[in-house]
Amino acid sequence: MTEKKPYAKIGTVICEHDSPNVMNFSFVVEGDVEDLVVRRGEFVIVDTKDGTVIARVQNLVRVNRYYQHAEAVREYQSRGEPLRSIFPTDRWQYTVAKVQVLGLWFEDRPLRPYFAVSPGAQVRRVKEDILAAFLKLDREEGLRLGKLAHHELEFSPSIDRLLSKHLAILAMSGAGKSYFVSVLLEEMLKRRKEQGRLAIIVVDVHGEYTYLKNLTPSSLEIQDGLIDVEHIRASHIQIPVKSLEAEALGALVADMSAVQVRDLRRVIAEMRKTKQDGYTLNDIIDYVRNDETISKNTREALVGWLINLEDTGLFGREALPDITSTVKSGKLTLIDLSDFISLKKKQIVVSHLVNELLYLRRRGTIPPFLLVLEEAHQFCPESRHELALPKSRIETIAREGRKFFALLCLISQRPVKLSTTVLSQCSNQAILRATNPYDLEHIGRSSEGIDREALDTITTLEVGEALFVGETVSVPTFVKIRKRHFEPTGTIQDLSQAMKKTDK
Repeated sequence: MTEKKPYAKIGTVICEHDSPNVMNFSFVVEGDVEDLVVRRGEFVIVDTKDGTVIARVQNLVRVNRYYQHAEAVREYQSRGEPLRSIFPTDRWQYTVAKVQVLGLWFEDRPLRPYFAVSPGAQVRRVKEDILAAFLKLDREEGLRLGKLAHHELEFSPSIDRLLSKHLAILAMSGAGKSYFVSVLLEEMLKRRKEQGRLAIIVVDVHGEYTYLKNLTPSSLEIQDGLIDVEHIRASHIQIPVKSLEAEALGALVADMSAVQVRDLRRVIAEMRKTKQDGYTLNDIIDYVRNDETISKNTREALVGWLINLEDTGLFGREALPDITSTVKSGKLTLIDLSDFISLKKKQIVVSHLVNELLYLRRRGTIPPFLLVLEEAHQFCPESRHELALPKSRIETIAREGRKFFALLCLISQRPVKLSTTVLSQCSNQAILRATNPYDLEHIGRSSEGIDREALDTITTLEVGEALFVGETVSVPTFVKIRKRHFEPTGTIQDLSQAMKKTDK
């Protein structure tokens, strides 16, 4: 393989029937045809007197005039003689690169392309400083998430550009979503106090991030400072009944009518007067049963719903954990829901958590935070169903949260099932390998700046490769995610390991 030299000439622009034009051109690749001088997806430049044209290779075509006519090739095949034994075929083989123009770099700022490059112009490798500036990377304090595909340039977006308008991480199962999230969390925890730090809350549906509770500064190659990680198991979570309004309880069940909410509101008002030290759902149930002013049908419906909520074991007198004291700048809080099999229990916890986080952030009681929500399509699905309890609250934080720096990071393996309202509010997306045509179509509709060729490339991404689109970078950019600094121990990675471990 030919060694890649920065700014080296790699080709010459040629004329074709419709190019060069403002948005596209082609060039003949220099060097031995067997060498991988340039790759699909690589950034290239053309210097002109009006600035540096920045482009990306979209496709590579091998050309050989001796193999253009099928009948001639077939004739020589029938004689049992290869063409190369008669004609100098190797001398006439070359590679044509098809290129898309991305922008113009002039006087240290990007411009929209407004002219076509000239035939015969030299195509060169891009300088790292120009490419980093064009993509709006922060090489000083950015999050070091990996390297650009086919380049040695580190992909280091600023935390403002990546997270300040919500982030969605989309991919099929096994494509590396959780791995990427682990890398992102490492980068967030490595930030120094003087750089500014977010509070991080991870809703861990399957317990994939619990290994992070063992993180130490040395694990992340930090010379000084502390790593603050708190692991909260689902069985330790308790929602304080005294803080719940009638509307909040009504939102946790299906189809509670306005009349029933009104009666429940009156009951709760009476409970707060008589039990100022706090009360439980059982206290409310007893009060409703004995309240003759409530109609029999309403009384029975309310009691049934409240008993179902009490049976979840999630409600009590006090809040556990206390979000006000738990959510802190630079701290990672893991809400581990892997103990729960019931989707409804998970829904109730997430609904309460999202509501409290936004409420407290609006009041300035807790610092700016990032809520990382695994399996987001379970909690805010596109279609309506009775278990989608947190949907409206997640949509509210998606629409309004950025004003208060209450930020979302949504992770889903089924983008087509994720609420369009929520997904459209995620101005940044990291898309790993996906092959389902419905998911790809959904991604294409919801992602600004992504074209058909980029969508097709998503199906061929390797594990750990991601396409970043949105305000994070100026153009859709392919990235190879770096290795984690801290690897979990004792985890089973594949079926073979699981069988060997249990078959003893």
